[in-house]
Amino acid sequence: MVDISQRIAREILDSFISYRAFFHRITAGAKARFELADWKAVQKAASERIDLYESMCQSSSESLQQTYADAIHEPDLWLRAKADYIQLILERDDFELAETYYNSIYCRVYGHHHLDNEHMFIRSSMEGRLIGSGDEFYITYHLHDGLLPVLTQMLDDFAFDIPWENKRRDIRNLMRYVRTSLPEDVIADEHTTVEVVKSVFYRNKGAYIVGRVHFYEKQVPFVLPILNNERGGVYVDTAISEEDDVSVIFSFTRAYFMADVNVPSEFIRFMQSILPMKSVPELYSSVGFYKQGKAEFYRAFVDHLKNSDDEFIVAPGIKGMVMAVFTLPSYPLVFKIIKDSFSSSKHIGRSTVIEKYHLVKKHDRVGRMADTMEFSNFAFPRERFSDELVEELLRVAKSSVEVNEKSVVIKHLWTERRMTPLNIYINEALAKKDEYAVFHGINEFGKCIKQLAAANIFAGDMLFKNFGVTRHGRVVFYDYDEIMYLTDCNFRYIPEAMYPEQEMMDEPWYSVGPCDVFPEELSMLTRCDRTVRKIFNELHADLLDVKFWQGMQQQVRDGDIMDVFPYRKVKRFLRN
Repeated sequence: MVDISQRIAREILDSFISYRAFFHRITAGAKARFELADWKAVQKAASERIDLYESMCQSSSESLQQTYADAIHEPDLWLRAKADYIQLILERDDFELAETYYNSIYCRVYGHHHLDNEHMFIRSSMEGRLIGSGDEFYITYHLHDGLLPVLTQMLDDFAFDIPWENKRRDIRNLMRYVRTSLPEDVIADEHTTVEVVKSVFYRNKGAYIVGRVHFYEKQVPFVLPILNNERGGVYVDTAISEEDDVSVIFSFTRAYFMADVNVPSEFIRFMQSILPMKSVPELYSSVGFYKQGKAEFYRAFVDHLKNSDDEFIVAPGIKGMVMAVFTLPSYPLVFKIIKDSFSSSKHIGRSTVIEKYHLVKKHDRVGRMADTMEFSNFAFPRERFSDELVEELLRVAKSSVEVNEKSVVIKHLWTERRMTPLNIYINEALAKKDEYAVFHGINEFGKCIKQLAAANIFAGDMLFKNFGVTRHGRVVFYDYDEIMYLTDCNFRYIPEAMYPEQEMMDEPWYSVGPCDVFPEELSMLTRCDRTVRKIFNELHADLLDVKFWQGMQQQVRDGDIMDVFPYRKVKRFLRN
């Protein structure tokens, strides 16, 4: 007779196999959606793929609880189920994803309690396992065959079911780029190879060919963005080979790629060889395995705690009205907890805040909103928290914090990449009289707001403190409690006061609905400094005009999807 633990292990694996099949089906459709220029379908598929994991895990956990009733909560049962599950996944080349799927179902059954490595995969059971040499993951081209034949063959190998707009021009542009980017002796060396990932990476309105040039024991990454001219043809828009620029394409501020990564660990190894600054969690998340990203983050964070001794601190910047935020100086993330009560100016509740963060997870972030990871019952070592920080967390978020001698347990939190708050960035630039930095910060701030609007997102609270500056100098929005769909906003002019005394009143003399927005009020953001005001008015004064916002709303309603390139426009090839 089959033991109940074996049946549970088998049912979880069967659910995982179904999940992977559905995931693959959605991902495989990316090529056709790109060729048809069906951008609405692209957005829908991205959202569906994110929802898929949660819905299938929930369905599987409910089925297990209904089938096995109270027996499912016997801890010893899960000790055996884990051992049985390991045997079932030994030969799988996506074993790490299978382990994380098991964890997700276990956590649902136990309500995120009894989280230990005996019952679940806190550490992978096959840590460090390599699957093959990786050679089958990419196509290798040899430059000793000549640059022109290699580029011609590459475009042939990655041809679409619609023709190249002008293949000869694209090859000419690529040859010019290669010759100005690589030394001549590298191009001519018989040992120089070009290794290109077989799967095309699709996201939003672009397709990306990803690879590396290997020479003299060095490796240079490259990405070829391919665009659809929406007239039945495709073209190479540019070539990107600077490591920082390639890193931005795989940024935590962008939607997840659709890419046929059947052996995820091979993909991670390949990408880390060309982007060593990119973490394993980021790379898993970049291709839609965001739950695996969470698992890898947790393992890396636990290892970091063992190899560091600094204390957690309140995150730099102005304290938020909705979130308590702390960080570990030696680690590049912040931890965000919803406060028990909000400022009187915040007319929202806890559930609304959670909904906003979930919205951002599924929405196109267009390179302007930070991705987050959500955790339950996250345990930190008590010794790394000062008494002052513990007191602060208990004061503002007591319902979410449990403290004992060994641990500080946060019942519900989000992690997010740590950035320099824009207000601090601008104030430091002003203090140094660095006008270029001020110009850059204000210009990026305006572009961030406009690109979010084009993606149907109104940021809501646009104070500089709610935006951050990444290490690449991009301004990113990271405070989501007041975001809403742009199309839900009612943009209005401020009515003229009937008499002067009205303008001096503490409260507005006009009615304000829950979705009313008065763009003129944005001018208050720049009253802090004349230089800031001057730059903002020169670059982005249109943000103060109701007509701009109404025009953006109409663009969204018309179904226009704005081109938001993950690289600078000056890098784009000419198409003449």
